[in-house]
Amino acid sequence: MARRKRLSGPLDDYLAGAAPETKSAFGPSAPIARVAGDAAASAALAELAGALADARSEGRLVERLPLDAVETGWLVRDRASPGQPDDPDLAALVESLRSHGQRSPIEVAETAPGRYGLISGWRRVTALRQLHAETGEARFATVLAFLRRPETAEAAYVAMVEENEIRLGLSFYERARIVAKSVEAGVFAAPQEALRHLFATASRAKRSKVGSFLRIYQVLGDALRFPEALSERQGLAVAKALEEEPGFGARLHAALARAAPATAEAERDAIAAALAAGAAASRTAAPPAPGVTPPAAGGPEEIRPGVFLSRRAGRVLLSGPGVDAALCARLERWLRGG
Repeated sequence: MARRKRLSGPLDDYLAGAAPETKSAFGPSAPIARVAGDAAASAALAELAGALADARSEGRLVERLPLDAVETGWLVRDRASPGQPDDPDLAALVESLRSHGQRSPIEVAETAPGRYGLISGWRRVTALRQLHAETGEARFATVLAFLRRPETAEAAYVAMVEENEIRLGLSFYERARIVAKSVEAGVFAAPQEALRHLFATASRAKRSKVGSFLRIYQVLGDALRFPEALSERQGLAVAKALEEEPGFGARLHAALARAAPATAEAERDAIAAALAAGAAASRTAAPPAPGVTPPAAGGPEEIRPGVFLSRRAGRVLLSGPGVDAALCARLERWLRGG
């Protein structure tokens, strides 16, 4: 049987070849989903950047700052003797930071580019510096901080006091001291104004007690070696004696100088003895003439709160914590006839 010959048409080779490339007149366009995704990502990044900027400007963003850039003396501290070497609380804080690191940020205000004034957190900064000096570890060379922007110095002092009131609790003497120091620094014009602003949230009774301790600070000044250990009860008794017993301030000055107490307990005992002696003297002595403040025997005369007058041959000496620059200026103007 004859085999049939398969015929191939002339189009077979043509059809078997690759089809000619057809180019579109328009370039490839991005998928709609990709465009929408890029737009959403850009919007999210912009929103995040804005939120971070707002948080930083409002003091809600925790930043890591070089420890050496923090100035602890920017404000007068409200603690009378913070961070003493034998302070058990500071020692406990050092060990906590050593074991667990810093948990609570401090508060600072930017005073210059790269420089920060401390508002609150003195003990944390002190403990970190102690650890860095001891170990040299880089983790103790920085501090976590909130960057605050107080509008005025008054706001900065209020923030410092409120932080320590919440975290530690200040003694009444320390509260009175910061009232006086803020006035001396020119932050407030008068003690009563400072008292109202710094302790605006305190009760009237508490502000009254701070005012009583302010009298103690004004009269005794540096005569107290352990002022933060002065209890509320004993302090109020001292304030009452200063108000009611003429010359008590000078007698207490002299008693503390003679005792030279080395401990807080010894100082409290010396104060208690002076209070008892004053009470006994007031029971036996005749009442002084109205408006007359007799000088203390062997000591200066207290002519106004915190100002003591001593007379010598051809010389008059004013001393005490109340003798400040403002008093000297007023006295000079008066002597010059101004």
